[in-house]
Amino acid sequence: MKLCYKDKIIELKECKSFTSRLLGLMFKKNINYALLFDKCNSIHTFFMKENIDVIMCDKDNNILFYYRDLGKRKIIWPKRKVKKVFETPSKYFDIDIEKKDRMIIK
Repeated sequence: MKLCYKDKIIELKECKSFTSRLLGLMFKKNINYALLFDKCNSIHTFFMKENIDVIMCDKDNNILFYYRDLGKRKIIWPKRKVKKVFETPSKYFDIDIEKKDRMIIK
């Protein structure tokens, strides 16, 4: 799968199993792909080796919240209406992501 926003595309992996959802991008270096957490509305960045960007969307992939360059040991508490969370390498989408825009999954 691929995650697309405007003219940028990145490989997308879906976290479905308990273990993949638990670990996410923890302990990873040189991240060059994005993760999708479906039916998720909060995350943490404990045990992260690198900063990440976090994009929180509704069920139709409309962007509700965007956290750029999120550092280690942070918590994003549960957000209402959020159904999907995308984690991407820090500043991968080098333009500011706008709320109400839409993430595209191909």
